[in-house]
Parts: sequence; C-alpha cells; structure tokens
Amino acid sequence: VFRVLDLKPIDKSNTLYEVTLTLTSDSDKELNALTERIREESFPNNEGWERLGLVLIQMGRYDSAEEIYNRLLDETTDDNERAPLYHELGIIKYKLGEYEEAITFYKRSLDIEEKIFPPNDIRLAPSYNNLGVVYENMGEYKKALSYYEKDLEISKLSLDENHPDIASSYNNIGVVYQNMGDYKKALVSYEKALAIRQRSLTTTHPDVAASYNNIGAVYRNMGDYKRALPSYEKALAIRQQSLPSNHPDLVSSYNNIGLVHENMNNYSTARSCFNCAIEIAKQSLSENHPNLIDARENFERVKNKLYE
Repeated sequence: VFRVLDLKPIDKSNTLYEVTLTLTSDSDKELNALTERIREESFPNNEGWERLGLVLIQMGRYDSAEEIYNRLLDETTDDNERAPLYHELGIIKYKLGEYEEAITFYKRSLDIEEKIFPPNDIRLAPSYNNLGVVYENMGEYKKALSYYEKDLEISKLSLDENHPDIASSYNNIGVVYQNMGDYKKALVSYEKALAIRQRSLTTTHPDVAASYNNIGAVYRNMGDYKRALPSYEKALAIRQQSLPSNHPDLVSSYNNIGLVHENMNNYSTARSCFNCAIEIAKQSLSENHPNLIDARENFERVKNKLYE
C-alpha cells in the first residue's frame, strides 16, 4: 500500500504524469482496511482517466481533475457517458466554492438520469443528495431539505439500514436543521449518521470524522463548548490519519477548533489553530475560496483580541 504525495504532468499535452509515492508498512492493517474501503466506495466500476479523476478529487487536486473530465466530455456524445462526467464536474465546482456552476452540472446529469432510470431508482440518489448539498451551502434550506428527503426516501427503499449512504442522508438532513437553528433535530440526525458509520466503516474513515465534526458544530452553536471541543478534536485526529496533509478538510478542522478556543477565551491557542488552517488552505484552495477567507478573518480577529 502506498500513499500518494504528489502528482504533476511531465509533458505539454498532459498525457503523462509523474506520481510521487511513499511506501507504507504492509502490517498497517488499519490503513489497509481504510484504503480498500475507499477504493470500493469511490470507483468500483471506473477505469483509466475517469478513475484518475476520482483519485485527484479525493486528494483535493480539483484543477487537474476538472481538466481530465472536460477532456472526456469532449470525446463523447453519448448521454449515458456524459451524465457521470457532468456529475463529477459538479462535485469539483462545489469543492471549489463555485456553487452556481455546480448546480448547472448536477442538473445536467440529473436531467439525463431521470430519462434513463425509474423514479425511485437508487442511481438517482447521488444527484438529489449533491444538489441538496449545494443549495444548503447557498443558504436555500427548503430546497436543500427537499432534495435530501428525496435521497433518503430512495435510499431506504433500496439499501440495507446500515448502509453508509443512509448515514450520509441523515448527516445532510442534520446540516439543514442545524442551519435553520433547530439544533435538537440536527443532533438526532447527526447521531443516527454516526451510529451507522461506526457500524459500517473503519474507525479512521473520513465520514466518521465528518460526523464528529458536525456533532461538534451543534454543541458549539448551543454554547456547550466542553462537548464541542472533543468532538472537533476526534474529527481532526481521524483526518490527520486518513487524508493528505494539505487536504481542505483539515482546514475546516483547525478552523473549527480555533473557533471553540476563541469562544472559551483561549485566544493564543485559537490564533495558532487559525494559522494552521491558513497555511493548509494556501496549498489546496484558491485565494477567493470561502474557507481561506474565513480562516484569515478569524486569525486577524483573535490577534486583535490578544492585544486589546
């Protein structure tokens, strides 16, 4: 098993890439289990360039992945082949914070899928889910909740009750309730998601980290900082084990822990966390990405509090 450290083109046409790998211990059973799980989830039926694009998305190399999918789109006129490519481009645009473009790509994909599949087909669920994610990030919570509920309804009809996709549906519904200020409903949904993920995923899976992170966010919004901090710290610990050192999710973790320390008047620790978030974000996000902007604003705010 290898960890991928870097990937860069080595010819002008971007058809050859140099990949920097580091060998891990064959006895690292936990990492091996996590790697196999992510492989099964992320690209069970993908090959070649499309599979490379999915790997790049998981690494946070969104520009390189976008280039690959645009090239693949140019090479096909078959709607059955274009639908998943539109979907992956939607994911990339969402990750880059370009939400309107993400919606455009997701709807292009969904329009094709709804013509191909029956109304309750499980293959429609990812598009409903991802549209919900984008609308939630745009603050359009009623639209988001509608898409999430469609996703959950389809998933329950087709999947085992402990399937990770059902956990994702509960998690996302929790996000909407949290943003609407209904923290009790949010916590119930998040805890359902975490319970399913703990039963069905490895302990270092990034989705387990996401559940801890979101539970931490609810407690922070409720003003219960002593419960928020350990949840955020569990999320960070998992992400440090399972993700590349410059992954954008680490930006969120350091930023969230910094906010809790700021709420607890631990300004020096908060500043250190925000600085970590900024340094990682500069490696993986654009200058105008909301997460980098937030981290910089948070850093300046607590720095001023230290000298008041």
